[in-house]
Amino acid sequence: MNEGGTMLTFEPVREEDFEAMADLRAEALHDSLQHLGRFDPVRVRERLRDAFVPACMRHIVRDGRRVGYLTLIAQAPAAELRLHHLYLRPGEQGLGIGAWALDWVKAQARAQQRDVTLCALRESPANRFYVRHGFRVVKELPFDLEYRWSPAATDHVAGEVP
Repeated sequence: MNEGGTMLTFEPVREEDFEAMADLRAEALHDSLQHLGRFDPVRVRERLRDAFVPACMRHIVRDGRRVGYLTLIAQAPAAELRLHHLYLRPGEQGLGIGAWALDWVKAQARAQQRDVTLCALRESPANRFYVRHGFRVVKELPFDLEYRWSPAATDHVAGEVP
């Protein structure tokens, strides 16, 4: 995919990618967690390990460089997809890369007729991003917000291409 002169692609994730991905996650979350007084580099790695499923993960690649990743897992028995991770290096944010990746997630959901759920840290700039892309808050937790996006709810929205 070519986004404004930039080549964006996905690459598969392998088990040996874990350390680099954990470092990227810590870098992406640092400021938001620090703001809440909850940054713990060990916990950041443990949370990634808990949802590290290479078969369900994709590296986000910009012009041949890995700049982020996502994890999209089909939840059973519920008819939904869970976006466990969508992280970009701080210097790569605000360039349309996250929107490009989220468009892919939505396309998967449409093809499978499933909703997408995710959790975002309260007070994180990611919340504005998800709301802007049609996700709605369905549950408030002490440190997180739970979101849902439904292809059925957006099929009639003008300007959105299925």
